[in-house]
Amino acid sequence: MKYVVVLGDGMADYPLPALGGKTPLQVSRKPTIDELAKKSEIGLCKTVPDGMKPGSDVANMSVLGLNPKDYYTGRSPLEALSIGIPLQPTDVTLRCNLVTLSDEENYEDKRMLDYSAGEITTEEAKELVDYLKQYLDDERMTLYAGVSYRHCLVVKNGETGNDLTPPHDISDRPITAYLPKGPAGEKYLEMMKRSYALLKDHPVNQRRIAAGKNPANSVWFWGEGTKPAPVNFEEKFGVKGGVISAVDLVKGIGILAGMQVIDVPGITGNWDTNFRGKALAAANALKGGLDFVYIHMEAPDECGHHGDVEKKIYSIEQISEVVVKTLLQEFSGMGEPFTMLICPDHPTPIALKTHVSDPVPFLIYRSDEEKGNGAVRYDEEEAKKTGLYIPQGFTLMQRLLQR
Repeated sequence: MKYVVVLGDGMADYPLPALGGKTPLQVSRKPTIDELAKKSEIGLCKTVPDGMKPGSDVANMSVLGLNPKDYYTGRSPLEALSIGIPLQPTDVTLRCNLVTLSDEENYEDKRMLDYSAGEITTEEAKELVDYLKQYLDDERMTLYAGVSYRHCLVVKNGETGNDLTPPHDISDRPITAYLPKGPAGEKYLEMMKRSYALLKDHPVNQRRIAAGKNPANSVWFWGEGTKPAPVNFEEKFGVKGGVISAVDLVKGIGILAGMQVIDVPGITGNWDTNFRGKALAAANALKGGLDFVYIHMEAPDECGHHGDVEKKIYSIEQISEVVVKTLLQEFSGMGEPFTMLICPDHPTPIALKTHVSDPVPFLIYRSDEEKGNGAVRYDEEEAKKTGLYIPQGFTLMQRLLQR
């Protein structure tokens, strides 16, 4: 038996007046997934435990069968693992976004215009981070370049317990109420202010502005954490697994779990990613000896954060008619039964532009046991109608593997 998870990050949503009171999942043209729905087990699953924030870190851990209550130590350490940063137990890590802030004179009066600095390229971002390192790094603080707008700060002998807000939670809002607070809050704020002074006129940003793009004119720190203890996915579940993702966070979770990280050319973490390449890479990995592959697609989540309903619908349709359809075609020639889980990690409603903790719709299809439980398509409402509810998200993996 082969297993594959098709994870559409932030794919679930709320009904929208612009869509006639329907969600993007309900209006998207996804005949391949909807046909599977009629012969699959469908229900709702709570992926974010009570008392925890609805981040992709916590939610993806849950879907991968890792109880966040046991394994979660913060978001940024997982990204640090993916980047290859060696961490000590006393280190504190922070996610460092390159963002676009408005141009008010006082830093505290600025607004969060773009949490991703216009999806800045990795090459441009590295040039900016390398420049900032000359001025912000010291004997305790070290910046590390990552992918696109996503980077990392490591603090030796750092202090946790700081109040830090994800920038995608405050799109279009004044930042004054969300500036760093806590034991190291003043230091982080000072670094953010210095970064604005250093970046606002940098040649990379001058070129971006001239091209009509958002400049990366400040860093923004959030998602602090400490080095997590490793876990062995293969020992835990009895299957040899791999992970495919464009984002360091999910790759880091895979590394934490001892899974193979599968690189795919042309993946971007957005709606223009190489959807087919991800599906083919997963199929090839399963043919090549892996038992399980986790395919993570960031696109619906990014579109949700940007409030872009058209691109979110497009991304869902690509997941259905490119990723899932390609997987089914590839599996048909393998001569081996397979099981597929399709779900989001959490909803990212267009109207809110951020994550929520609501349960997500899931679909489990077994090629050797095509059996539905009442759903006629795959969406939030159909999943609710079946009455099947999984209250602890990390147990969904056991259900998938029938352990």
